[in-house]
Amino acid sequence: MNANNTTSAALLDQLRRQSADPNRRILFTGATIVTMDPELGTVQGDLLVEGDTIAAIGPNLKADGAVVVDASGTILAPGLVDTHRHAWEAQLRRIMPDVDDLGGYVMATLAGYATVYRPEDMYIGTRLAALTALDSGITTMLDFSHNSRTREHSDAAIEALRDTGIRGVHASMGPHFGDWDRQWPADLSRLKDQYFSSDDQLLTLRLATLATDEIAGPALAYGPELARTAADLGIGVSVDAVFGASGSEAVLSWAKHGILGPDVTLIHSTGLTVEAWKAMGESGTTVALAPTSDAQIGLETAIPAVDEALAVGIRPGLSIDVEVALASDLFTQMRALLAIQRMRAVNAAYGTGGELSRITTHDVLDFATLQGARTNGLGDVTGSLTVGKKADLLVVQAEDLNNMPLNDPIGTLVLGSDARNITAVFVDGQPLKWDGEVLDVNLPELRAEVNASRDHVLNTPAK
Repeated sequence: MNANNTTSAALLDQLRRQSADPNRRILFTGATIVTMDPELGTVQGDLLVEGDTIAAIGPNLKADGAVVVDASGTILAPGLVDTHRHAWEAQLRRIMPDVDDLGGYVMATLAGYATVYRPEDMYIGTRLAALTALDSGITTMLDFSHNSRTREHSDAAIEALRDTGIRGVHASMGPHFGDWDRQWPADLSRLKDQYFSSDDQLLTLRLATLATDEIAGPALAYGPELARTAADLGIGVSVDAVFGASGSEAVLSWAKHGILGPDVTLIHSTGLTVEAWKAMGESGTTVALAPTSDAQIGLETAIPAVDEALAVGIRPGLSIDVEVALASDLFTQMRALLAIQRMRAVNAAYGTGGELSRITTHDVLDFATLQGARTNGLGDVTGSLTVGKKADLLVVQAEDLNNMPLNDPIGTLVLGSDARNITAVFVDGQPLKWDGEVLDVNLPELRAEVNASRDHVLNTPAK
């Protein structure tokens, strides 16, 4: 039994009975609070939630009618933020664990499996990805949904995010190959009106697009026309497959047209030129790194471009990318990036006596929280435990076998913890994981749906 009461069924029942009360108060007491707020740092004490918002952080806060959660022996941390995942692919997890290259992934998945997806397959894959994200402490996920074959496919992906309770970003794009209705990008206007009418809701909308026309043709490639579509709708843009010489040329073209900026996220950004990075830094463009994807799939240099980003003043977000060949959690991304960058720094200075420039565990946790939120256009909403931000937070057991004793809380989160240590996950002040289990999931039913969808996709010839 844990020393705190985040395993208490009675306490969970009390929290859920009051879930609809906008004035409900929850007081977490006695925790080590890793705020990731640059002004607050790490605090030993209490955290108060009022409704869906963080109301106070500090020692010995007064309960005043709040539901009290004894969080002694735990770390309270911001929910992690995934800046780029193709969630619809989740029922194909690890189907190609030793993928040879980008071409192998594209032809098997985008030119093959994707072409036979029905709306219900979109829903099942996206829901599975979002539930898994919550289980591993990801409270915000950008779903780069690039299989929107019909309006119904888009609707299904959005409804899956909504039904899980995650803070979701639906980034909509048409498919690379196969038959589709060509409703994108015009359908974005309907999606915004139907699903994203409020600025104060869990789901937000972005336009998803590709860097160049090399893979799927010019209709899906970012440029002035798609930038104008996004601007007219007042939404951000996420650009995938930004790498190499052609990606660098594209970046410089976008800079020339004035369509870079803080509302634009460039994904991967591997093997770009110095000139391209300069344009990105000067424009305030954001970057989503996919550390294990670059290495596993072999994208350009295969080295995640964290040093290049930092050199021009960009602090990147982190992402999962494709579960067909990669892990599902951000702990893996943080550790991979930390190891790769420090290996690169030490190797560059080896035998030279030169000064090392290593990133830290604080850096990668910052990338996975605050910078990820900023990259997704949600920096004022989530990403840190800050008074006034939404209550998206994790309760992580610091006294579990693999974490005890607690010596450095950030080091423990980055290097020691995983999904099993996360007792509770809150999004918008609502508990979505409790006592180590994601709530309201019928696993046998979900398993049957996932397996049936997977079997349909694998046994249906590509169109």
